[in-house]
Amino acid sequence: MQIYPLKSLSIAEAIKLQYKLVDSIQREFKGRELLNGGDYGLDPEFKKPRFTAKVENVLADFFAAERALLVRGAGTGAIRSFFNANLEVGAEVLIHQAPIYPTTEVTFKSMDLKITKFDFNSLNKIADQKLLPDKDFAAVLVQHSRQKIDDSYDFAKVIEIIKTKYPDTPVITDDNYAAMKVDQIGVEAGADLSTFSLFKLQGPPGIGLLVGSKKYLDKVESINYSGGSQVQGTEALAALRSLVNTPVSLAVQAQTVEELNQRLQQGEVAAVKNAFIANAQSKVVILEFDKPIAKKFLEAVNEQGGVPYPVGSESRYEIGAMFYRISGTFRKQNPEAEKFMVRINPMRAGADTIIRIINQTISSLKR
Repeated sequence: MQIYPLKSLSIAEAIKLQYKLVDSIQREFKGRELLNGGDYGLDPEFKKPRFTAKVENVLADFFAAERALLVRGAGTGAIRSFFNANLEVGAEVLIHQAPIYPTTEVTFKSMDLKITKFDFNSLNKIADQKLLPDKDFAAVLVQHSRQKIDDSYDFAKVIEIIKTKYPDTPVITDDNYAAMKVDQIGVEAGADLSTFSLFKLQGPPGIGLLVGSKKYLDKVESINYSGGSQVQGTEALAALRSLVNTPVSLAVQAQTVEELNQRLQQGEVAAVKNAFIANAQSKVVILEFDKPIAKKFLEAVNEQGGVPYPVGSESRYEIGAMFYRISGTFRKQNPEAEKFMVRINPMRAGADTIIRIINQTISSLKR
C-alpha cells in the first residue's frame, strides 16, 4: 500500500519553532503581564478581554498573518464560524474528492451548502489549474491532514494552484492534526485563512483559532460580539502557555511513531502482518493483524493500560498510548480493513510500552 504521510518537524526544528513563539510572546507582553492569569469581560478598549486580544496579536505575529481570532467550539467551531459569517445559505464550496470530515459535514448540511468535489491529488503544477472546474465558488476548503489513506497531494502546491485559478475566492484550510507539527500551516502557504483547535494542542477544552485575512475575520468577530461568546483572558493565556510546549512534544511523538513502525515491521510482534505510518487524522501507526482480531483486540486493550478512545485527540488529558479503530473516513473507503487494522497514537508513551501492551493484549485473547 502506497501512503504519503505529512513530513513532521525534527526535534531541532521544533525547538526553533518554540523559540519563535516565545519571541512573539515577549514582543507583545510586558514581563509582569506574563505572570498574570488573565482577565474577564468586555474591556472597553478591545470589546473583549484584554488578554484575549493580546494573545490574538501574538498568534497573528507568529503565523505572519493580518489577524488571529480565538473562538469557542475548537476546530469545528472555527470552521463553522467562517462559513456562518462569510457565506450565504446554499452557497457552493469546492473540496477534495474524499469523505468529508464528519463535524465539517454538519456545518455544510446546516447551511445547505452545495458541494463540488475535485481530486486534489491530480494537482502537481501550475498548469494543472486548467483541470479545475470553470465556475465560481463561494469558498474552497483544503484539509491539511490526509482524508484518504492514499492521499498524496502537496498541500502548499494545491493552495498555490487553487489561488491562481480562483484569485478572489477565499481558500480556507483545516489545519487540525498538522499545526505545530509541520513547517507551514495554510495561511503561511498562501491560503486566506487557517483554522484549527487549540484543544488538540494541549489548550483548554473547546478553544479554536482562526488566523489569516482581516476582512474574513472581522465578519466572524461581528457574529461573536457578546460576552458569552468571548474566549476569556484566562483561557487565552492558558492556551498560549500550552502551545509553547507543543512543537517539541509533538516532534518527540513523531519520532516515537517512526520507531514503533520500524520495530513492528521488523516482526517484533508475531501476530502483526504489517505496519505503516499514516495521517489518520493524527500521524499514527496503522497496525495490521494477520487475522481479523482487531475488534476483539480493541475490546481487550483497556485492561492492559491501552487508552481505548480519544478526548480531543492529543489534548492535555491524553498521556498514555491510544489504541483505536481506524478513522471514519478510512473506514468508508475500505470497510473490510476495520477487521484487521488498529490505529495507534503514542501520545506521550514510548515504543517499549506500546509493544508491551500489544503483546499482553494478544496473550489475553488467547487465554
